[in-house]
Amino acid sequence: MIRVTDHISIDESEIEESFVRSSGPGGQNVNKLSTAVQLRFDVRRSPSLPNDVAIRLMRLAGKRMTKDGVLVLIAQNHRTQERNRAEAMERLVALIQEASIRPTVRRATKPTKASKERRIEGKKRRSGIKNLRQSKPGWD
Repeated sequence: MIRVTDHISIDESEIEESFVRSSGPGGQNVNKLSTAVQLRFDVRRSPSLPNDVAIRLMRLAGKRMTKDGVLVLIAQNHRTQERNRAEAMERLVALIQEASIRPTVRRATKPTKASKERRIEGKKRRSGIKNLRQSKPGWD
């Protein structure tokens, strides 16, 4: 079991890992070894995630989410499989932790009397400055 938060734990059988060759520079290491990790986690069918967390996770995932509701994370920054696996797991846990935070609802409030007065005072000051710019006819 992978502990994500106090209330959420994911079973390791829900996570599918496959190893592929890394892209980019690296010479023989890149050409010969499959060190990149492709981690797949089925968000829609996961019994470990509460429904609201799963919905927020799908919204957070963006392009990393497939049409079937599978989250795909690719880690290929390190030279070894172990470090790439650890990085992919950390990223998955961080995403789920971020999704588990319930957003606070904004409550509309009225502006205070003092803020209204400051706003009107600023408008009056600006109006006065613009009035001074107007050309006035001379007494000639």
